[in-house]
Amino acid sequence: MTLQDDALALPLPPAPSIYHPTPRLAELRANRPVAEVTFPDGSTGWLVTRYADVRQVLIDPRFSRAAAAGSAASDTGIALVATDSILGMDPPEHTRLRRLVAGAFTARRVEELRPKVTALVDTLLTDVAARPRPVDLVEHFSLPLPVRVICELLGVPPEDQHVFHAWSDTIMSDAGGDPAEIRAAMGNLAVYFGKLIADKRATPADDLMTALIAARGNQDRLTEQELVNLCFGLLIAGHETTANQINMFLLTLLHFPEEYARLAGSPELVPQAVEELMRFVQLGEGAGLPRVTTEAVDLSGVTIPAGAVVLTSMAAANRDESVFADADRLDLSREITQHLGFGAGAHHCLGAQLARMELQEALRGLLRHLPDLRIAVPDAELRFKTGMIVRSLQSLPVTW
Repeated sequence: MTLQDDALALPLPPAPSIYHPTPRLAELRANRPVAEVTFPDGSTGWLVTRYADVRQVLIDPRFSRAAAAGSAASDTGIALVATDSILGMDPPEHTRLRRLVAGAFTARRVEELRPKVTALVDTLLTDVAARPRPVDLVEHFSLPLPVRVICELLGVPPEDQHVFHAWSDTIMSDAGGDPAEIRAAMGNLAVYFGKLIADKRATPADDLMTALIAARGNQDRLTEQELVNLCFGLLIAGHETTANQINMFLLTLLHFPEEYARLAGSPELVPQAVEELMRFVQLGEGAGLPRVTTEAVDLSGVTIPAGAVVLTSMAAANRDESVFADADRLDLSREITQHLGFGAGAHHCLGAQLARMELQEALRGLLRHLPDLRIAVPDAELRFKTGMIVRSLQSLPVTW
């Protein structure tokens, strides 16, 4: 049976390696870059895998995020969050919110945080180095670092930070997650953030939450529900994704020891190493948030009809040989700016600069404190959480 004859059912078969996408994506990218797919409920849509086509879907307003609400591809926890947030909006509503938020979420604010993040990295890794080996890096570094950073940025009190991770794990579940549990976790977060917003209104502080409350433009301001929904997205994206990236960055670097040695010998490469790792690392095998066509659109010679659900594979696009030479090779000296790790277009990740800064400081800290770090178990014994839309480690035992 040829690829053309094979009915393409989602989800695709899992990749045999955590370091590379499933080979099926490369086959699709080469032979069937715009492929009709079947979702678990029997409905159909389209999967796009070539870089140019994926980027077009991300930036072209004919591919609507708002119209995707309620589609078969929108039954993950993060998609449910997106439905009522900036992630699920189209212009002009999206443009309005993005403009209001961007004034508070500035590069200056992120850079002002860098010394605090560096100090936190040093504190956490000093504690790691003093513990009996092996040490679980998830528990003692890769998770607490972004949790504390995003909570400080939002003004969440330290004593409340521990309550978020279970809720966030539930919301980040894949299509197999229990919708009732997902909505319950969302409800718990909404109640918490509603109270925190009220506290910040009464007692303003020097944090992002207070800045978002005060954000206004042309007599406009964020509504209470918009504030809550925005905090949802910032909290979940601001710690879950970054924690998983730290883990997978480290696993990938240690899997390619010549690249790890290059970085250790030339730490000035850290910023571009983060960009190459964003391109290369397989954070998840699923597709991005769905979009729906508002009119018929041609991609790579295929006409996608109006009203069709369209998914993009960033993993496939970021390994496209027509854009990235020798794309399946990790090369930390690669000068790269056009990867799609943070998306593109109107929905380009709002916290991209914060994530970049945290990832840079995490790598610098690991090289500084634990240059001889190694994973204490073989890959086959690594344990990943089940039912998650991103590759999320339960633990990462390390030694040195």
